[in-house]
Amino acid sequence: MDKKEVLKKYFGYDAFRNAQESLIDNILEGKDTLGIMPTGAGKSLCYQIPALMMEGVTLVVSPLISLMKDQVGSLNQAGVHAAYLNSSLTANQYYKALGYAKQGRYPIIYVAPERLVTEGFLDFALQSHIAMVAVDEAHCVSQWGQDFRPGYLKIAEFIKRLPKRPVVSAFTATATREVRDDIIDMLQMQAPMVVTTGFDRNNLYFGVMTVKDRYAAVKNYLERHKKDSGIIYCLTRKQVEEACGRLTADGFCVTRYHAGLSEEERRKNQDDFIYDKVPVMVSTNAFGMGIDKSNVRFVLHYGMPKNIESYYQEAGRAGRDGEPAECILYYSSRDVVTNQLFIDNNRDNGELDAAAKAVVRGRDIGRLKKMTFYCFTKDCLRDYILKYFGEYGSNYCGNCSNCLTQFEQADVTEAARALIGCVGSSRQRYGATVIIDTVHGATTAKIKSYGMDTNPYYGVLSQVPTYRIRQVFNYLQLEGYLSVTNDDYAIVKLAVKSKEVMEGGRQLTMKLAKEPPKAEKETQARNKKNRKGLPGEGGFTLKEDSLFEKLRALRSEIAKEEKVPPYIVFSDKTLAHMCVVKPKTRQEMLSVSGVGEFKFDKYGERFLACIKTSQQG
Repeated sequence: MDKKEVLKKYFGYDAFRNAQESLIDNILEGKDTLGIMPTGAGKSLCYQIPALMMEGVTLVVSPLISLMKDQVGSLNQAGVHAAYLNSSLTANQYYKALGYAKQGRYPIIYVAPERLVTEGFLDFALQSHIAMVAVDEAHCVSQWGQDFRPGYLKIAEFIKRLPKRPVVSAFTATATREVRDDIIDMLQMQAPMVVTTGFDRNNLYFGVMTVKDRYAAVKNYLERHKKDSGIIYCLTRKQVEEACGRLTADGFCVTRYHAGLSEEERRKNQDDFIYDKVPVMVSTNAFGMGIDKSNVRFVLHYGMPKNIESYYQEAGRAGRDGEPAECILYYSSRDVVTNQLFIDNNRDNGELDAAAKAVVRGRDIGRLKKMTFYCFTKDCLRDYILKYFGEYGSNYCGNCSNCLTQFEQADVTEAARALIGCVGSSRQRYGATVIIDTVHGATTAKIKSYGMDTNPYYGVLSQVPTYRIRQVFNYLQLEGYLSVTNDDYAIVKLAVKSKEVMEGGRQLTMKLAKEPPKAEKETQARNKKNRKGLPGEGGFTLKEDSLFEKLRALRSEIAKEEKVPPYIVFSDKTLAHMCVVKPKTRQEMLSVSGVGEFKFDKYGERFLACIKTSQQG
């Protein structure tokens, strides 16, 4: 079979997506390859298809057990013999799988990086023809990446010990230029072809909200999306417990995940979410990598992550089927302090010397600032993320909270001078909250104890809402008119540009949200509502919702029989396409995206019967 026949037979697709074919061709030519592709772009096919066409075994180095199980389960459902070797197996299971591998039963084997140089695995590898080593989540090899994993450093050592060097391929969704260069260097890739397809996920809506009550905002969101599956990310275990407990008490079907739970409970809760028994997962960042659940319609951040890489990776777990999904971050200034504590207490770099640790800390603080600025900016949120990864767009996407908000240019010179003047007159000793409270004229005990009620700028902005003063403060920090220290107390300092406002007479304007008329707000609300639900591939709308729900019910029934997650049977996108095509024959069903020959032989007739019954009804 050629590559297109393999694509159709096992995976059910008629054509390759952007850059997949060139990556596959390069691997089949025996050349090292690095693919940087956004989540949901089909990275796994880029090494799975060559693996089914090459002589020998492909080893896929993968960082998480859940990822391996998911990928192997999907391959087995598609008719491909695959296995994984990791710590979740008993000793008997492990050596049995190794025995089958030695017999050549598996063209693809997933393995944890730490297993590569163990005696038992090396014994198998040295006696086998290893055609390719594919490194998934390749950013884990870089100490400059957000998920550095020391075990990944063993990959190059393992490859050196093989009697014949295999093709080396590597794939990741989040890599800056520095991380990309580090991947090539640490894996010792030989003149690799590097393909970056772009980081944009145009099906994702991005939003940032600064709210007084985050729980109320999340509760309101879930009430409006009762049929949807989603993830709520929290910064701490305590937040997970509180949010999950309150949501459960308020009648929502949710579960939780964090490192403080027992392994048994984490596994059960994860399975409940993946198998669609519970639609919403409340979790720390310990959950998600390798979760290929295609029908996640929203990712809500109950707090701001510590860097753009982590945020984009977590947000990218929404809409993996290519359908519209929403990613909303609920920001609070307290998140900055929490993340600074995480950075200061980082134990992941224990092997580094003091100088290297200082460099890493400085890098992490810089990333945190850029993440914080994402929450401040009034420019296109998508464009902000893409610029971070080195891509430049039009600064208007039409699908983020900033692009969909009407802004007007406002003169903020007076407020800026008050804030800068207050910082200077208080001898740069206080944090943002004290400065903002002072210019607003707050009468708190702290303001009085610091003597700030006698500051010359006390109360000069008493007629301006506090949230607006904070917006101006954030703007001054973002544009470099003020700076904030990285120490425990985050003190506000003057910057070189401060003089331009106070002495140079510089006028400052910034974009501020314009309150639309009531009728326009109602129209915007309707438009936002219409964005939700499964959109239509080929014209599918929610008019076909009845058939779609019947197909989903059948899929759930089959998934229970097979003991696999429903999306491994067929994705929501495939079911939506069935609603468009309404196939009556085998050939028509095979024209549906995501239906291959193997899956049709297993499930096709049952889905054809379901569609026929629905049409008769």
